[in-house]
Parts: sequence; C-alpha cells; structure tokens
Amino acid sequence: MSLDEQVTFGGGGLDRAAQVRGQRDEQARMLADPATRILPLWQLRPLLRGEDRVELAPVAPGAEVLLHASRSPIFLGLDEGVAWFAADVSAWQPEDQAAPGDDFADATEQRHPSLPSDHRFAELRSVMARLDPREAELVATARGLFAWHGNHSFCARCGAATEEAEAGWQRHCPACGAMHFPRTDPVVIMLITHGNSVLMGRAPSWGEGFFSLLAGFVEPGETVEAAVRREVWEETGVRVGPVRYLASQPWPFPASLMLGFQGEAETTEITVDPKEIAEAMWVSREEMMTIFAGDHPKIRAARPGAIARFILQNWLADRMG
Repeated sequence: MSLDEQVTFGGGGLDRAAQVRGQRDEQARMLADPATRILPLWQLRPLLRGEDRVELAPVAPGAEVLLHASRSPIFLGLDEGVAWFAADVSAWQPEDQAAPGDDFADATEQRHPSLPSDHRFAELRSVMARLDPREAELVATARGLFAWHGNHSFCARCGAATEEAEAGWQRHCPACGAMHFPRTDPVVIMLITHGNSVLMGRAPSWGEGFFSLLAGFVEPGETVEAAVRREVWEETGVRVGPVRYLASQPWPFPASLMLGFQGEAETTEITVDPKEIAEAMWVSREEMMTIFAGDHPKIRAARPGAIARFILQNWLADRMG
C-alpha cells in the first residue's frame, strides 16, 4: 500500500462488484444467505461494537434491528467473497436515550434493545481512525450513499419523486426518465509552506484552538491547482506558486472527496477574509511538533483520521516526497 493510500477511508481494497447492482435475483439470493453481512445505520450513524478495539457490527439477514429499515438495503460489495449491504434503520425511536447532537464532537451513543450490550450507534468521526481500512471503506460508502439518497428524493430536472435503482447506486425519475447518480464534491485541502513554516487557519464556526490546513470546494471550469491558489488567496491574501498533489480522502460528511496538495507560498503577509477565516497564522515545524505533543498553548492537533492530520504528520516526518 502506498503512503497516500494509508489515509483513513483510503486503501481498503473492497470489491465493489458493480456487475451485481443490476442483478435483482442475485441480490435476493445474497440477502437470504445467513453469511451475508448487513450494516445498520441509524441517522447516518453506523452500528459499532467493542470497547478497546472498535469495529463495525454487521448483522445477519433477518435480525430484529432490520425491522426498522424503511428502504431496501444498499449493496456495498464483496469482502473476500462475503456480500455486504447497508440498511437505514432511522425509523427506530430510541427510548430514554440521549438524542444525537449535530456536530463532529457529539459523543452520544444509542443502543438497540435487541443487540448485545456492547453494540451501539455512534458518530463515525469519533471512531473513524480506529477502524481497519476495509471497514472504514465500507462505512464511508454506506454513509455517503444514504446521505445522498436523503438529499435527492426528487428529480433535479422535473421535480417528480424519484425511485431507487441499481441496488441503491442510482435514482430513476419515472416522470421524465432522468437517471441520477451519487455525487462527490471535490475539495482541495492544502499544505502551504514557506521555508520551515506551514499556513494554518480557523473557520469562524470552529471553537478556540481548532486550526487546520486551508480547504475549499473546486469551482466549475477550474483545475484543482487553480482552486488551491484561489482559495488560499481569497481566505488569507497569500499568493501561491508551484502546486503538487499529495493524497486524497473520501469524506462522507456528507459527500466530499478531499484532494490534498502542497503549495509553495510566494508571499507571507496574511489578510484574512472574516467571512471565511477567523484567524490564520504561519506555524513553524518546531511549533507543530509541540502541537502534536499536546503542549502548544493555543492550537490543538487536527483530529485523528482527518487528512489534515495525515498530511501534517508526514510533513513533520519529511515523508511527503
């Protein structure tokens, strides 16, 4: 596995078996096979198990928790010949349990009464770095697909209600015949360096101490290299010269593909756009080492599993090539 495939959600090697998506008879056979694994998600939260070692907690076809599924399971692929599906069980109403929050720091968990005590639904971002690569790819795929279905119930061409097709990998409009496919939005995230320092920023909605690499969506008609230069200029007023690709990461929150780049700054004066950035600063390599050690007085390290942390760690170790 290459270095850039070691990022969370990357390099799982899942056999997506796209040829099966249109084979309804084969899907029915797999869904009747006790060996098939079905991963329940509740409000986009995967079912997990274990305390010290966290892993996905798929269930067999016919499990009681699946009675809450409001749509057909989505076919994810084959893992060493075993079929994996995902089921949306958001119709379940937990009783006397904490309601989930709406941010990445949410630590609430929900436990279904039919499952073992160590099984719970939890926010993926809280555990993503603790999953093995294959499990991380499976749950990222499931979460991304369910988020897409939730936001695309109606045809963007004519407004009619659409129907799921191809085992959850398409939506079909019966009114105008349009076919809709899962979308992924490209986002550039960049390690902008000048000498021994890297440019870091904090969004207005983030709490104190949460700094990360600058990032932004690629616009229509724009190359990814141009997006890097534009976003850095718009957010901080720093001009960027040469740009090179580093690594990518699927980011199903809800539907992005993070494209990591390194750019060389041609200027260093910072002028932030307050609508985009609350603060921005140059951070030296020595300071970054104290950040990762947890000893910096102002800045916290990027969350485990995020591509920003992956890039910064490899920059510190001089492994970016």
